[in-house]
Amino acid sequence: MRQIVLDTETTGIDPAQGHRIIEIGCVELEERQLTGRHYHVYINPQREVEAEAIAVHGITNEFLADKPIFKDIVDEFFAFIKGAELVIHNAAFDVGFINNEFALNNNEWRVEQFCRVVDTLAVARAKHPGQKNNLDALCKRYGVDNSNRELHGALLDAEILADVYLLMTGGQTALSLDAGSDGEGGISAIRRLSADRPPLRVIRASTEEREAHQAFLQVVAKASGKTVWDAVEAD
Repeated sequence: MRQIVLDTETTGIDPAQGHRIIEIGCVELEERQLTGRHYHVYINPQREVEAEAIAVHGITNEFLADKPIFKDIVDEFFAFIKGAELVIHNAAFDVGFINNEFALNNNEWRVEQFCRVVDTLAVARAKHPGQKNNLDALCKRYGVDNSNRELHGALLDAEILADVYLLMTGGQTALSLDAGSDGEGGISAIRRLSADRPPLRVIRASTEEREAHQAFLQVVAKASGKTVWDAVEAD
């Protein structure tokens, strides 16, 4: 299954008040694995960014002045997300802004027509009722390193959310005998392995080891009946 973890930054909080998207960040997952493909763009909103929003994401009007407008990027953005399952934190916010941008560009597209949407905020609230479930709180809970997140940024937040989502929906990813030392449940920070790393070496059992294994299974079978290993070998 193809999934796109998505985040946006905006000029303000409400598209009904004329606010627009100024940044889109997406990272791609295939079968719950990061593929390395991403989509990232800054957008000239054709209006002023509110001071309160700049305080959150640090993206200024001067920085956006020479960036493309949404009309210039809409086709490539739509092509990147179409048919995927979108993973978004507080999805109603981002989806509302994206649908508003489509409408302003005279496109009849709506995100819900072409993509399934998973709201990680709703998932987090179901798993952790009564607790803080913003992205920073989830990073702390699941041991995801967000030390570079001094300001919000769409691509960085999408990358962080991808890590959080995989941990939150996949259970504990590593056995820890020191629960609580690295975060809740003893889950340590994610360490990504390079996709082009050499394959692991396979060490096969020797003849003596296989014979010892069979002898042990005979002892177990005599004491308790047919073993699981017998069924596996029969297949």
